[in-house]
Amino acid sequence: MKRFEKHIFICENKRPEDHPKGSCADKGSSEVKEQFKKRLKELGLAATVRANTAGCLDACEYGITVVIYPEQIWYGYVSVNDVEEILQEHIIKNVPVERLKIRDQKFNRDEIKI
Repeated sequence: MKRFEKHIFICENKRPEDHPKGSCADKGSSEVKEQFKKRLKELGLAATVRANTAGCLDACEYGITVVIYPEQIWYGYVSVNDVEEILQEHIIKNVPVERLKIRDQKFNRDEIKI
């Protein structure tokens, strides 16, 4: 049996303040990660779903970036307010949150048709 059924990776990369790409850390990604961790525990999912800090996911242009494995679904512009929807829909019901998916074939290759 696998230790975790799903992994939620939240970019917490920190760049210098004047970097043209910005960084997820400056946009509040640590708060997003903490909300994922808190809610996973409250929902009794912490034993099967893990929220992890990720370094640079190379998706800076999409705001705070989250990727969920094993599905490899990439979400962009994620805020603390989106955490519950991701948990309820994607993690619990296995239905990705369409409105948050990164619409770039580089990230969601099997999902986005150009």
